[in-house]
Amino acid sequence: MTYVDATSKTRRTSGVIPLHGEEGFAGMRKAGALTAQALDILTEYVEPGVSTDKLDQIAYEFARDNGAVPATIFYKGYRHSLCTSINHVVCHGIPDQRPLREGDIVNIDLTLVVDGWHGDSSRMYPVGEISRKAERLIEITYECLEAGIAAARPGSTTGDIGAAIQIIAEAERMSVVRDFVGHGLGRLFHDEPNILHFGTPGAGVPLKPGMIFTIEPMINLGRPHVKILSDGWTAVTRDRTLSAQCEHSIGITETGCEIFTKSPAGLFNPLASRATA
Repeated sequence: MTYVDATSKTRRTSGVIPLHGEEGFAGMRKAGALTAQALDILTEYVEPGVSTDKLDQIAYEFARDNGAVPATIFYKGYRHSLCTSINHVVCHGIPDQRPLREGDIVNIDLTLVVDGWHGDSSRMYPVGEISRKAERLIEITYECLEAGIAAARPGSTTGDIGAAIQIIAEAERMSVVRDFVGHGLGRLFHDEPNILHFGTPGAGVPLKPGMIFTIEPMINLGRPHVKILSDGWTAVTRDRTLSAQCEHSIGITETGCEIFTKSPAGLFNPLASRATA
């Protein structure tokens, strides 16, 4: 789940960035693996005619049956397990009864709390056959995430992560959303540091072993500007162009980083998994 509100009671406000040891990494592995498994299971249900409410129900039942709690339920009044963001919705789309249609693209964002630890991930799902421009947007968004993760290592900075993402997106004449960011997490849903998906190499917060956070670039085919709809949650592109997002939870290690939310079935990148099917 993307984050902007620094006043949240689920966020540390002291400015201190927690450094986690093996207990934290073990907790995040368990939470991240279960979140990734749930997103894998949803793959077979994302098809024309299925409502996002149905997907939300499946995710909730999976969490319940596996001793987990969706972190978004009752978070600031939100009442769903998932965020489901379709086509020009940038993030925080609310599940409802409307059926998915052939050619849609949808981002599904899920955070499961397991033994107090938050596993946060999102990925893109094509609904049937999609357009080439939608495919290209998804491809570039995944390349952006991979570049951000590659830059996440001790001695680098949060600005290195953002710069790596911005370079790839803008080279393809796409834009990076500025209004939402990645975030620290662990026992808190949203923690320090903020992870901007644009920036200057060497700027920002130095990365140290033990930091845990999300990288979750939102990439638009058009301009980066967004607006929030009257429900108070749904963010859409102002120019109505397509938007895509993908997200992993990671931890900085002594030599690089560990991804906690890898897909057990190899389904994280939908276009790559289609190509090998």
